[in-house]
Amino acid sequence: MSLFKSFATVGGATMLSRLCGFGRDVMLAAFVGTGPVADAFVVAFRLPNLFRRLFAEGAFNSAFVPLFARSVEEDGEHGARQFAGEIAAALFWTLVVILALAEVFMPLLVHLLAPGYYSDPAKFDLTVLMSRIAFPYLLFMSLLAFISGILNTFQRFLAAAMAPVMLNVVMMAVLAGIGFYGMEPNQTTGVLLVVGVAVAGVVQLAVVAIGMKRLGFSVPIMRPRWTPGVKRLLVLGVPGVIAGGITQINITVGTIIASLESSANSYLYYADRIYQLPLGVVGIAIGVVLLPSLTRQLRSGQEELVYHTQNRSMEFALALTLPAAVALVIIPDTVIAVLFQRGQFTDAAVEQTALALMAFAVGLPAFVLNKVLSPGFFAREDTKTPMYFAAVGMVVNVALSILLFPAFKHVGIAIGTTAAGWVNTSLLAFVLWRRGHFVIDSALLKRIPLLGFASALMGVVVYGGTLVLEPLSASNLFVVRASELVILVAIGLVSFGILVQLTGTVDFRAQLQKLRR
Repeated sequence: MSLFKSFATVGGATMLSRLCGFGRDVMLAAFVGTGPVADAFVVAFRLPNLFRRLFAEGAFNSAFVPLFARSVEEDGEHGARQFAGEIAAALFWTLVVILALAEVFMPLLVHLLAPGYYSDPAKFDLTVLMSRIAFPYLLFMSLLAFISGILNTFQRFLAAAMAPVMLNVVMMAVLAGIGFYGMEPNQTTGVLLVVGVAVAGVVQLAVVAIGMKRLGFSVPIMRPRWTPGVKRLLVLGVPGVIAGGITQINITVGTIIASLESSANSYLYYADRIYQLPLGVVGIAIGVVLLPSLTRQLRSGQEELVYHTQNRSMEFALALTLPAAVALVIIPDTVIAVLFQRGQFTDAAVEQTALALMAFAVGLPAFVLNKVLSPGFFAREDTKTPMYFAAVGMVVNVALSILLFPAFKHVGIAIGTTAAGWVNTSLLAFVLWRRGHFVIDSALLKRIPLLGFASALMGVVVYGGTLVLEPLSASNLFVVRASELVILVAIGLVSFGILVQLTGTVDFRAQLQKLRR
């Protein structure tokens, strides 16, 4: 499967997931709003995801995929099954212990993650209850990450990419029930939401398990043992856990600080959901596809192909994220109002969420480029260097969040996140280049400034469109306001397409000929 076909497969499935996620969040905003239940849900949902990103997606995948790919190449299918069985046993029982401890000490975890809730006993108790119900999601998602690593190594990307769709489908069904029965935001509503999260975890795991069965690969059930494979995974994975832990400290510090301001966690959550669309579609697609691709190319000694893959991945990332970032800075209030302003979501919520979105959008290219650059280290079994840079980013994020919060409230937290993203990405790029592991070719050198120029001009055109269409934004009719957003998006797409063609950044005629072939 070609690089861009793989990107398209994962990106298309991720786009579907994000669109369903928007449907979920639109319903969440309408039926739950930004009040105490919404704040409790944000923390309850974040806790298992915090541990999942710490132990599964980041640390585990960055260490497991290169080792599993080596096992497939050197030991054949039988050896790969044996290695996978050893890792599965160690992963499963580690997760069981973590799950048991978390359920017992959940009040302490909630107090650490959201100390501002402690002054409101009802809100604190609801958050503890909802977190206990949602936390088993960690087990299902970590096993999903393990199976996804196997599928991705064999270039079977679709099942793992489609699994997140199931979370949103289940959650939309739960929210539809809440809306149908006209339930007010209360404890029952909160419990239903997190039960939906736990059920969705089972459904998602089933999707990738079916994908692995269709692949014809099976993982033997074994008891946990200290084997050379487990030891090597631990050696590579510990820096990843630390790096993942640093990333999660950033998120945790933001949550802690935001808990001191009423509804701040909700504002950040909804803003995060918007900028995660391009980040998820582009960044996740690149991250999922690039690591196994670079690992195979390095194993076969194809250094020139490695450089080509990295350059085209960076080009692909910037071509999609630069215009998206500019657009989100120009029209954040229009986006938030159309997607979320109804029911419990007020004018004040739109204004505050839009400010956070603007700050996050500035960091969008950095967050995506991180996905392009990190596999250059992981494919060489270097998980320590990204760990050090993540630590530097954490210091920047925590310092800025604390310094800016008194003046800028939740927006200061978003600014800290963005600044940390740029620092981390800059360090990754510099060191990868210094080591000779990333050689920028002439095509990329030419296209980066042209993409930036075209994105800036597109922003001017879109801003002009907002002035012309301003009467539509004042309408009370959703259809009219939605029409304004659709027109602005169309203006942005068309103008950017024309500009990249005129500047020679992209030759659409050549691309169409390639598509015909």
